[in-house]
Amino acid sequence: MGGYETRHLEEDKTVLVALINREQKEDRVLEYLDELAFLASTKGLNVVKSFTQKMDKPDIRSFVGKGKLEEIQTYIKAEEVNVIIFDDDLTPSQLRNLEKELSVKIYDRSLLILDIFLLRAQTAQAKTQVELARSTYLLPRLTRMWTHLERQRGGTATRGGAGEKEIETDRRMIRNQITVLKGKLEKIEKQNAVQRKSRQNVVRVALVGYTNVGKSTLMRLLTKADVLAEDKLFATVDATVRKVVLNRIPFLLSDTVGFIRKLPTHLIESFKSTLAEVVEADILLHVVDVSHPYFHDQMTTVEETLADLGATNKPTIIVFNKIDQIKLLDDDLLDEMETPPPTLEELKKTYLSKGEKPAVFISATQKDNMEEFRKVLMKKVKKRHLQIFPNYLKDEQYW
Repeated sequence: MGGYETRHLEEDKTVLVALINREQKEDRVLEYLDELAFLASTKGLNVVKSFTQKMDKPDIRSFVGKGKLEEIQTYIKAEEVNVIIFDDDLTPSQLRNLEKELSVKIYDRSLLILDIFLLRAQTAQAKTQVELARSTYLLPRLTRMWTHLERQRGGTATRGGAGEKEIETDRRMIRNQITVLKGKLEKIEKQNAVQRKSRQNVVRVALVGYTNVGKSTLMRLLTKADVLAEDKLFATVDATVRKVVLNRIPFLLSDTVGFIRKLPTHLIESFKSTLAEVVEADILLHVVDVSHPYFHDQMTTVEETLADLGATNKPTIIVFNKIDQIKLLDDDLLDEMETPPPTLEELKKTYLSKGEKPAVFISATQKDNMEEFRKVLMKKVKKRHLQIFPNYLKDEQYW
């Protein structure tokens, strides 16, 4: 497939670029850059510097202004940088112009996420979904630096006309590949739809949340299963479904890909069959990293993504995770070095527990307050289970 190979590139020195404007203030952009650096690290790239520029909107030709582009160019030559990542998506013309000016590999945010997904995908379904999303995204953005023929022919693609012809060859190959991948995905989805239909008489609970908030750790606690849980973004890409039995009530618990700010549209579209576990769930567990300084924004991102999927208005429990890592409850409190972590009782008295949806505070890694979490979860599961089986276990001794 055309495109930058998804090998592990720890030797690749990388710089990050972001814009500061009315919609993205400086403090928020710095937080976004931290997340982008984490994404780069997840792919194995070595981030050495970040560049920011205050601009109302991206330059139509090169995303950043002429002076900033020259500054970046000077730095990458002096430091032998070979990868640049932009925190926003680039247009095809911006990508072509930047590669021509800088002569290094260029990523935008979406393409970086797509490459990480390709590294993380394990099942045939997930791999097909990511390949489809990546091919669709790359098709209008192919440049001579991204063509597979460049590697195969020792760089002959750098000669004007020949390079353009080879790009057209790549485009034709990718169009054909998109057709094949769509057909393959349709077959897989039909098989999965049959499996989901067979689960209609079982309560289904789905874990949702921003990436790296602890969903897989929580699932492992509830199911005792060997589910991957890492301190990396997108540790889970494939949908994982496990059977759980609490208080004699069985239910299916699913964990799928974590959401993230600016999740590529093509990726959401391609992953709709995997995310059907969320759409068809009876109950959602919205896991939140309450220790993150911008957890409110992360919650909004999750809610917006659920709305895009048509999965809002479901019975939901907000699970505020990582309470053992909270340093501050609010920005105007004392310096974090002088403020002890809030107690569980203090957390329960905050506005976080007073929303429309039931909330519970836990630490999945430390197993703090898990008993209360199970009780809150079982109350929801029991209600739904008795809707499916009205005469099941009416005797209160079980509850």
